[in-house]
Amino acid sequence: MMRFEFTGQTVLVAGAARGLGAAITREFAKAGARVVAADILGDELQALAAATPGVEAEVIDLGDAAAVADRFGPLAPDVVVNAAGGVRGQSPKPLEEVTDAEWMSIYEGNVLSALNLMRAVIPAMKARRSGRIITISSGAGLKPSLTGIQAYCSAKHGLVGLTRQMALELGPFGITVNSVAPGFFRTSPDYERQWAGYGAEGQKRMLDGIAMRRLGEPEDIAAACAFFASAQAGFITGQVLPVTGHPFP
Repeated sequence: MMRFEFTGQTVLVAGAARGLGAAITREFAKAGARVVAADILGDELQALAAATPGVEAEVIDLGDAAAVADRFGPLAPDVVVNAAGGVRGQSPKPLEEVTDAEWMSIYEGNVLSALNLMRAVIPAMKARRSGRIITISSGAGLKPSLTGIQAYCSAKHGLVGLTRQMALELGPFGITVNSVAPGFFRTSPDYERQWAGYGAEGQKRMLDGIAMRRLGEPEDIAAACAFFASAQAGFITGQVLPVTGHPFP
């Protein structure tokens, strides 16, 4: 198996406390990086750092632009992976019943977090003329969302657009910006509820609709992030890699 090497590099993983973010954190730590793991979920984050050599925990609200800039601007990471987001505990309902607060909560978690991180780390990357920025979008950023949550689908499409736009803007500085788009992963209480809601027959239909006939594991996403962050991916930017076990997002 090909292994990527990140010894001597600093990797910032946001949304790191559990699920995909935790797997990404472990992947980069295993590959020799100094990993700063950031999340608002302090207990889970501290447990991850305690169990994973090379990982430092940073409990922070990624929606707080000033705090993100103050902490991560001076950090000057070589690689940034933003795995923050999700549906924020929401369930599907008709659009006319969705409140502004519900809509903005999902946008803040999925798009504003990425924006704040980018603004914090880009100056140092530009000065160094190198860097890797990786967003975790979703198959919902490329088509309608299985969650049925309009704000989530819209936010993930927005995150894909931000990724592509920043790839164009930052390319002249030697910085790549790419996105990994997971399919359905059972990585949080929200997605466990969604999975349970399908029932046995619905779960079987979902699995039968995946070419690989299985759901993905967090390590599948971590491996894709390691590739985008590697030296071997230095001429790849503005791309969205669906990791869905299927020929389509």
